[in-house]
Amino acid sequence: MSKPINQASPEDRRDFLKKASAALVILSAHETGAEATQPANPQKSDLFQPESFWADRIMPPEDGKRLGWFVDTRRCFGCHGCEVSCKSENDIPLGNFIRQTIYQDVGEYPKVARLFLPMSCQHCEDAPCLKACPCGAIHKQSGGTVAVDYNLCCGHGTCAEACPYGAIYLDPVAKQAVKCHNCYHRTDEGLEPACVPTCPAEALYFGDLNDPESKINQAMKEAEASTGELQQLRPEKETKPRMWFAGQAPVEVEAKVPQEGESYQAEAYDIYNWKSS
Repeated sequence: MSKPINQASPEDRRDFLKKASAALVILSAHETGAEATQPANPQKSDLFQPESFWADRIMPPEDGKRLGWFVDTRRCFGCHGCEVSCKSENDIPLGNFIRQTIYQDVGEYPKVARLFLPMSCQHCEDAPCLKACPCGAIHKQSGGTVAVDYNLCCGHGTCAEACPYGAIYLDPVAKQAVKCHNCYHRTDEGLEPACVPTCPAEALYFGDLNDPESKINQAMKEAEASTGELQQLRPEKETKPRMWFAGQAPVEVEAKVPQEGESYQAEAYDIYNWKSS
């Protein structure tokens, strides 16, 4: 029986992914007789179920909404308030996260700075977790929110293996996949996700991208006017994420964001990891 994904160390998963990637490159070069090149779609499509199994679930309800996120990393000062409110609102157990603020120190003394990157599910339009789910539990809700149906989730873990942002973990008790769901129990009542009003720096924005007057659209326009084009994380994965960033944090911190087969870890805050920042 294979080791559950949430019990494998980040080093084990990273080593496995490196070896698997190397094997695929060698096989590709052998079959084509030429140098291996990057695939057209870097998603882990070998994990996907047949299209007929997920084609209906990947289409959101036709409600005219297009929900998304804007993170102004220029304002974030790493208080972790968003994580605390998220864990409280969603009863996330100790040591697990569906939202995590990842940081990186830049510069040289005495001109140094610490950059913060608040991370969570990107609610991708072309969501690889949804395509990989073997029990049909992951689906689109109002506005395109990617959510898990816990009446169907079997805890297989393939969704976490396919997520290129490390945004899913397996609950150690329920043995089911857990991820950000845009606090749809709140947004369906006209409220914001719990993390947004908690942020004292007003670095998090959530709303309807189809509404030109929404707070998120206004904030994104202002950020673009002052910093230029906004950024998305790992666009080469072609998942069409619904999260945009302003500031330098996405560039500087990206290497520390979990990848396929990984999840947010409490060890990220370990004092012994400070030296690697």
